[in-house]
Amino acid sequence: MVKQLSFKLPEIDREKTKEAVEAALEKYRFYLLTIPEERLPKVTATYSLVPPAHTNAFHSSTESAVIDKVDFEREREKYIDWICRGVNRLNRKERELIVKRYLNDEMMYDYELYNVMGMSERQYYRMKARAFYKLAFILRIEVYKKEEQRGIV
Repeated sequence: MVKQLSFKLPEIDREKTKEAVEAALEKYRFYLLTIPEERLPKVTATYSLVPPAHTNAFHSSTESAVIDKVDFEREREKYIDWICRGVNRLNRKERELIVKRYLNDEMMYDYELYNVMGMSERQYYRMKARAFYKLAFILRIEVYKKEEQRGIV
């Protein structure tokens, strides 16, 4: 007797996956536009009653700020490159939708964009959903439903 092998693919949580993609795109926009103020070096003098310890550790706020800034810049560049490479793997129309809606400096609403792209509302939202799922898989940020949520215990 021959048994057929079967396996169950995990089910994707559509809402959480959509939220994960939107959060990644929002973080991309944030990284492009801001550098936090706390990362800037302090130039005012500080005084302490505690005597200095002679170790190899950094104690200068300016040195710490520069190290934090360099680390943040490196992380930001890596993140921006990661999102760009992911978006560039989408087809032309999907890429245009994502770039115009989420990655441009100028905020554009869905109803404006589907008119600009010459699409019906229904076509637009289908393409947007498809682009989100592709992007989630490309970036590996898809979210799966847990076993308990699917009714399997």
